[in-house]
Amino acid sequence: MNEIKYKRILLKLSGEALAGEKHHGLDFNIINSVCDSVKACANLGVQIGIVIGAGNFWRGVKDGADKMQRSHADAMGMLGTVMNCIAVADALEKHGMDARVLSAVEMNKFCEYFTRDTAERYLNEGKIVLFAAGTGNPYFSTDTGAVLRGVEIEADAVLMAKNVDGIYSDDPNKNPNAVKFDHLTYDEVLARHLKATDSTAMTLAMDNDMTLVCFGLAEENSIIRVVRGEKIGTTVTNN
Repeated sequence: MNEIKYKRILLKLSGEALAGEKHHGLDFNIINSVCDSVKACANLGVQIGIVIGAGNFWRGVKDGADKMQRSHADAMGMLGTVMNCIAVADALEKHGMDARVLSAVEMNKFCEYFTRDTAERYLNEGKIVLFAAGTGNPYFSTDTGAVLRGVEIEADAVLMAKNVDGIYSDDPNKNPNAVKFDHLTYDEVLARHLKATDSTAMTLAMDNDMTLVCFGLAEENSIIRVVRGEKIGTTVTNN
């Protein structure tokens, strides 16, 4: 058994990443690949919580901008995260893992209501816990929800699996001269207004001394490599 750096993680997956080249809906080839990585990590003894965005279905602040009241648009985004969590939990079960979906909003027909103690019990039992519906409130991104849940379950790190392979000085898709950072402090991210996550998520992580690792989901075995402590992506800490 290879040594692992992080015993308990909160893995944040973007909804867009699960859509693949279709850019909408679900690509089960990608989901199955994620499940393989999650299972490999679980077999190493890692306890895993997962938060999934909803950009493959609906992005409240973007899709509802100037067309809907923000709280209503964000509510639709929360429902999108529930759909994604149910799909990924089903795939995890098919891969032989025991998965539970805990929602910040009560919807007993589809998933359990989130409490910190329920999540703690499931993690200690070796179950994969998927946290749905963000924080349960509008005006908060799923990145903030991921950091919040990571802090609540006392994760060793929050792993942000993105479409970009780290944090850059500028948008690498628009600026070929953008520089990728291997390590940053939270003060540096906030002072430079770097677009890694929203500022609320960064501030929450900074205030709770939570290690954040931003990396590319598409990189081969990226989740396992981060868990083992390999230096990929960008690590953000307080010092």
